[in-house]
Amino acid sequence: MRVPVSWLRDYVSFDMPLGELGELMSMTGTKLEALHRSGVPRSLELYRVGRVLKREPHPNADRLSLCMVDIGAGEPQQIVCGASNFDAGATVAVALPGAVLPDGTELRVAKLRGVESHGMMLSERELDLGQDHAGIMLLPDDSVRASRLILRGGGW
Repeated sequence: MRVPVSWLRDYVSFDMPLGELGELMSMTGTKLEALHRSGVPRSLELYRVGRVLKREPHPNADRLSLCMVDIGAGEPQQIVCGASNFDAGATVAVALPGAVLPDGTELRVAKLRGVESHGMMLSERELDLGQDHAGIMLLPDDSVRASRLILRGGGW
């Protein structure tokens, strides 16, 4: 059975590396067969929830779109995207330059067919949250409000 660490923290307070926790659990008779990590490994502040303000065809590529995405930090970011499952107004997960994806890839400002992209809109697979890679992950509209409150240190 897989049990998220967040569930364990609901019942037991601990402050130790997960490998050490696994050893302690095994000594109590609760055999730990494997630790599985999911989600982003670090640089969480470089992951944002954004709203696509504008989506246009890329001037130099048939299968790419040029998007302007509001990530709640001043000017909208220009992001080149290959997915086609969204339109302007969509709420999306965004990784900014400097973010490290779960597979270890570090994002940089990239030039795609002559146009700079200042981030990446993400699929479930790119976030290590599932296997869906058919398009970017579309989030509920209220995700933008929630993420802005969290970034400002506010509450609900």
